[in-house]
Amino acid sequence: MTRTNPIDVLMERASQALAETRYVEAESLAARALVKARRADDFERIARIALPLQEARRQLRLLAAEAGPVRLVTAPADVPDPIAPGFYLVQPPLIGLDARTLGEAGLRRGVAVVALAREPLTRDGLWPIVAVSEISCRCKVLPPVPLERVESRMSKDEFSGPIPVAWFESTYETLGDSAIAAIDTGEPPAWRVDDCLERLDALPFHEKLHQVLAATAREAIGQPTPETPRRRPQIRDPYSF
Repeated sequence: MTRTNPIDVLMERASQALAETRYVEAESLAARALVKARRADDFERIARIALPLQEARRQLRLLAAEAGPVRLVTAPADVPDPIAPGFYLVQPPLIGLDARTLGEAGLRRGVAVVALAREPLTRDGLWPIVAVSEISCRCKVLPPVPLERVESRMSKDEFSGPIPVAWFESTYETLGDSAIAAIDTGEPPAWRVDDCLERLDALPFHEKLHQVLAATAREAIGQPTPETPRRRPQIRDPYSF
């Protein structure tokens, strides 16, 4: 009697949920399958899982984009109760971890929430943007409008909105692209798969990251397990809290 691989069972359920437009369920099932595949060093299945997972998350991102204006969150009270679908930008005194918690809370409740955090305005008039998992992904972008620096404010400015949806989407793409560029292509494919997974955990709605993961996993198929320990660069970021 042939035993069905539990990863395949999860992906069959994920594919069914995706076909029936149950995108939160499809995302959850595919994400669980991805974790199991990595634990098993099953790079072939990782490559196969990445694109259905990308599609489920793409649909969730579209639902969030269509939900209305970007919400600016400076305090927990700024988050609607019950939580509503949409794009959310978290700003000081809240931090990157708060944005991550907000996004996770949305998915737990079956709601499409995409959240980013911005840090205090820099002296050159830019916002550091951050998304966190086991690592922190950062880049600097222009705010939606030019801002004057206000030293007395924790955010170093007096921004209160609005935030264009197009700005949020562009910023999310820029952050994901910079995260991809930071992957050391000299590392073994298995370690680069882990780099992709860490970045996807921080930026689950970045489509190209899924594609890079799939391509890197295909590189890792049939390769011996690296004998050297995985190297991770020390993070030096003067804009972090």
